[in-house]
Amino acid sequence: MNVRPFAIYIGYTVLALTGALPPQAVGEHQQNGNQQKHLSEFVKVVRDATRDYRDVTMAEAAGYQLHFGCVSDDDEGGMGMHFVNMALVGDGVLDATLPEIVIYEPRPNGRLKLIGADYLVLAEAWDAMNDSPPQLMGQLFHLFPSPNRFGLPPFYTLHVWAWKDNPGGTFVNWHPKVSCDAFDGQQH
Repeated sequence: MNVRPFAIYIGYTVLALTGALPPQAVGEHQQNGNQQKHLSEFVKVVRDATRDYRDVTMAEAAGYQLHFGCVSDDDEGGMGMHFVNMALVGDGVLDATLPEIVIYEPRPNGRLKLIGADYLVLAEAWDAMNDSPPQLMGQLFHLFPSPNRFGLPPFYTLHVWAWKDNPGGTFVNWHPKVSCDAFDGQQH
């Protein structure tokens, strides 16, 4: 079962329409030139930070390990294969140059293609130290409540599709053009 925080998305939409949200929380389609430049800067930071991880063995050597298999949804598309660095997840720090997760798409030839990064912080740890949801380079994180398909406590997450353009937006959770069809079930 796929549990997503619809109320949060609806709330953001209502707040965006009333002008109560900062511009960076509004969809990329409505951004002005300065915000688009900021978006491009963030993508560049992610690409620079993950460039070596195009080779999954380099990511594994840096402490990233596959968790959750290959994440997909019949209606939404996919999120791909999440290689998680648990030390980074556990530190409670958000740093654009150190994503907690790097994301791959399985290819029919058996290789994995780097498609993005995911920043993640547990909600309890974040909320204990902060009065507002996390942001990174002006982008608001999404809240995944519990229970969720990952078996995690509530957490904040921000996907950055830096290596595969997402028609739905650079920072949305799901990517309609990511497929898990070539995933063989191996933990790599």
